Amino acid sequence: MSDSLTDGRKFRTFNVIDDHNRESLAIEVDHSLPSERIVRVLDQVAEERGYPDQLRTDNGPEFTAQTLAAWVEDHDVKLAYIEPGKPTQNAYVERFNRSFRKEVLDVYSFSDLDEVRDESTRFQHVYNHERPHRSLDRKTPMQYLQDQERPAGARPPRDPPVVASGSRGGRTPQLA
Repeated sequence: MSDSLTDGRKFRTFNVIDDHNRESLAIEVDHSLPSERIVRVLDQVAEERGYPDQLRTDNGPEFTAQTLAAWVEDHDVKLAYIEPGKPTQNAYVERFNRSFRKEVLDVYSFSDLDEVRDESTRFQHVYNHERPHRSLDRKTPMQYLQDQERPAGARPPRDPPVVASGSRGGRTPQLA
């Protein structure tokens, strides 16, 4: 995704979403996000979550570069590109991007990247911990994940822990 600061300088966001529980794993913000930066973010996510089986992404230059191709090969990750002009093949991240655009980028005027990062972190926390999803039986991504990890018949914890953004898990991140 991209937008502009109040002074007209462009910035981009790189959003990583988990297919399994719709969790936002990362929102990286900067003026430029080349493939080396994408790989660094994926390594940070993998430190917390392990490497995914597959990444689904569009055909942007940062995702078709040799750097990402080498990363997926080194970590035995399948790289699945959506067909050009078929954003529905990446539906979860497109849904996230629409919410992020409507609730963050279209609402606030940012004068610097730190403001964008701060608001993105706040949005990510709300999205993961406070916003129920119909596709998850009206649970938040974190509630859904906790239910998946809990043994059958076990009672939920009284106060779900607050988890640092991008730190718990699913299986197939989607990239945007």
